[in-house]
Amino acid sequence: MNLPYDIKVAIPSTPPPEDGYPIVYVLDGNAYFSFARDVVRLQSRRTAKTFVEIALIVGIGHLGDDEAVSKRRFYEFTAPAASYIYPERLKKFGKKEHGGAEKLLKFIQLELKPEIEKRFSVNQKKQTLFGHSLSGLFTLWALFTQPKSFQSYLAISPSVWWNNHEIFDYANNFLKHIEQRNGLNLFIAVGEHEAFMVDDAQRLFSQLEGHLEANFYIALGENHASVVPTVISRAFRFAFTH
Repeated sequence: MNLPYDIKVAIPSTPPPEDGYPIVYVLDGNAYFSFARDVVRLQSRRTAKTFVEIALIVGIGHLGDDEAVSKRRFYEFTAPAASYIYPERLKKFGKKEHGGAEKLLKFIQLELKPEIEKRFSVNQKKQTLFGHSLSGLFTLWALFTQPKSFQSYLAISPSVWWNNHEIFDYANNFLKHIEQRNGLNLFIAVGEHEAFMVDDAQRLFSQLEGHLEANFYIALGENHASVVPTVISRAFRFAFTH
């Protein structure tokens, strides 16, 4: 699978600080770029109260209809594996192509970031990756496999269940090699009404807590579809204050 991305950039109206703009890379940009852009645009006017800074927002989205986007997501946000175990609830949709996470991270690191940094003044010590659901899973995978890619990782309702919870294997390997005082920040949030995903996220957070700067939040009254608008401000405050 070799298809184009829909890249959008929200550029602040004010000049960059001396060390460059903080930057947030937003996965599923076709769904969440506008949310992220407006949170920063509105709240950065009162940083002293909101703790949200003026920043560049880069949306990494997919083109096409819902079915085409779904196929891309199940490919690009999942890690390579010898085999894939489907939960019963997904079997009715048929199998899709998987395992493109390495390719996506390589695109971000070797193509997208250099292009953004060529065009804009970026603070390379204040880079954040944001993802929800499958892209939240990718956000965790990026942290566990290439932790120096970003400083802050925001994983909202991550699909920890994917492929029989294989992300725990990546987490275990990450913890074996992580350095003390590593400067890494992780925010995990999940909606109260996301059933098993709440327990999954809580269990993963408990495993990671104490090894990096981490915060876990359950959004009361929210579900998988409603959680992002509810927690995005909290997530960004975490990123900008760490």
